[in-house]
Amino acid sequence: MRPRERGETGEQDLFRSRLDQIIDMKHPLVALGRTVDWRFLEERFGEVYTDDPGRPPLPTRLMAGLAILKHTYDLSDEVLCERWVENPYYQYFCGEEFFQHRLVFDRSSLTRWRNRMGEERLAALIQESLSVATKTKAIKPSELSRVIVDTTVQPKNVTFPTDAKLLNRAREKLVRLAQRHGMALRQSYARVGKFALIQHQRYAHAKQFKRANRKLKTLRTYLGRVIRDISRKIDGDGGLEAAFAKLLALARRVREQKQHQHGPKVYSLHAPEVECIGKGKAHRPYEFGVKVSVATTIGHAKGGQFVTHVKALPGNPYDGHTLATVIPDMEVLVGNTITRILADKGYRGHNAPPDHKFRVFISGQKRGVTPRIKRELRRRAAVEPVIGHLKAEHRMGRNYLWFRQGDAANAVLAAAGYNFRRLIRWLSLLLRQILSALTAALQAIPA
Repeated sequence: MRPRERGETGEQDLFRSRLDQIIDMKHPLVALGRTVDWRFLEERFGEVYTDDPGRPPLPTRLMAGLAILKHTYDLSDEVLCERWVENPYYQYFCGEEFFQHRLVFDRSSLTRWRNRMGEERLAALIQESLSVATKTKAIKPSELSRVIVDTTVQPKNVTFPTDAKLLNRAREKLVRLAQRHGMALRQSYARVGKFALIQHQRYAHAKQFKRANRKLKTLRTYLGRVIRDISRKIDGDGGLEAAFAKLLALARRVREQKQHQHGPKVYSLHAPEVECIGKGKAHRPYEFGVKVSVATTIGHAKGGQFVTHVKALPGNPYDGHTLATVIPDMEVLVGNTITRILADKGYRGHNAPPDHKFRVFISGQKRGVTPRIKRELRRRAAVEPVIGHLKAEHRMGRNYLWFRQGDAANAVLAAAGYNFRRLIRWLSLLLRQILSALTAALQAIPA
């Protein structure tokens, strides 16, 4: 069934207060809510729904507004629900006409809505943020055709992985699952396994690596015994084999993986899609998450520097080999042909589409560089503070959403939140300029 979309009715209620009568209608959130084309978002997000009978989903403006507020102000789902009940400006932005004293949605509705929409449709929020920026003259349409592209790592919400912690955690998870299904194991190794982990960590801290490796071998032995014990007891039982299949496969991978092996490794049992990525940072040699491509405008527009495209890139591809997918997606999102792309030296040997092969300029490039392009190349590093803001203020610094679809959704929503934060600042600046101009005009009138 399709959602029952809301619209301005203008009706009055004797026992409830209208929001437009109790809030400042010049507030930046109110102005932003009136500028966003909610009809476009309703059509874009409404593609996932059918006309089959059933309970109608929540209105699109409510759910899209909550997603924007969450990543604009760096709020968790729980804190967002608390703030929504308290803040009339949040309610007005999400399409409410009357002040609501209780939540009109459930916290889990946010998770289900994100999963239902997916990365492809959530990108409409970035598209609409750029549309609002051009309508309010925060940015010129021509500025969207020249971009800076870079990659970063979106870390997952996982502990720093070590062999000892992974082996012990795999054993604990298998024992817990066996107890849940009423399976009696020969031995759980709960006490001695924990003690072996503590001893390994102490020996490693003291740089007594022979003793530490001995305890690591002990942990591997404990895990192997539990795997074999469970495998014997579920043999022939289809239901139990299906229940244990995923966790047993992960536990075997953890037990058998080596330090210098080729191919993917398991770095987290609750998020096996996590990859180890090294970006050459002295303070953080390795990061555990997914690689993300970020594109921003070259120039600093009136409203700031906007993000034009974001995409999660699982598999840790070489930076230069990401342009074949990034450039077409960016042109669809922006609605314009990309005329110039600036990138760092990590993009040498890129695979840009043939039409864009000579529109990509690398830092330090000499051939084909005009004086204007040379000046623009000096701004190549302008993408770095934008990435810093995405991580520090818009929830890209640690991703709490599950699976690869969570990686993709979090990156897109972080970029949308960043753009809407720039728009809120721009609208408040416009309001100040209008008020100062009116004040100056009134003061110029003789008494």
